[in-house]
Amino acid sequence: MNFPVRPILEEIEIISRLGFDYLELAMDPPMAHHSIVASNKAAISRALKDSGLGLVCHLPTFVTTADLTASLRQASFTEMLRSLDVAAEMGVKKVVLHPSMVIGMGSFILETVKGHFFDFLSEMVTVSQHLKISICLENMFSRNLLGVEPEDFEEIFRLFPSVKLTLDTGHANIHDHQKSRLQKFVQLHGARIGHLHFSDNHGRRDDHLAIGEGSVNFDELVRSLQGVGYDDTLTLEVFDANRNMLVDSREQIKAMLENR
Repeated sequence: MNFPVRPILEEIEIISRLGFDYLELAMDPPMAHHSIVASNKAAISRALKDSGLGLVCHLPTFVTTADLTASLRQASFTEMLRSLDVAAEMGVKKVVLHPSMVIGMGSFILETVKGHFFDFLSEMVTVSQHLKISICLENMFSRNLLGVEPEDFEEIFRLFPSVKLTLDTGHANIHDHQKSRLQKFVQLHGARIGHLHFSDNHGRRDDHLAIGEGSVNFDELVRSLQGVGYDDTLTLEVFDANRNMLVDSREQIKAMLENR
């Protein structure tokens, strides 16, 4: 995944040099907002092609698609739609989407916020199907209140059959005192997993540490993923200033896969 405070073309060069298969483009400001991606679309596409990199897009993170203020919801939805359109123009077939955040007074009327989230998701699914793009909805950490527990996704998957799961190891590990949430996600929704985000932490914050630097049991998770036949994309969300930690994390995961 790119670091959105750095120019996209520079990030492509670094990720390619490290030997990865694709870029997951985080479409966040300041350097990867949809307007910047659109204005540099030809150069980005050319750089990806020259580097042999595929492309997955991560739709904007810091928006409020279920805000209690209607105008803010609409502004956030507009940002999402424009990002989705630009992703489609880039030829993307898979996008990562966060469940709506619960902010402000929303925690006191959670069902209202959940209704706004479902309205938003319904619109996104309709547009994505028209664009022939798969939405992979990411599990979040407890502070988000929506889309946290494996059970939260049962209703989502029932109402939106085309939506898949982005299983995020870091998010699932936060405040998971029983150390069972990741395994339960695989057990309940293994067939719906369409993408993976791997990073480590110590169960308190979303630290985005390199594999093996925290308390996530990746060896157990890899066994479970192989058990359900998962064979699709995996993004390392390792945000270490030393980019070689990405390579080290990749090699650790490869070893786990090969030793089965």
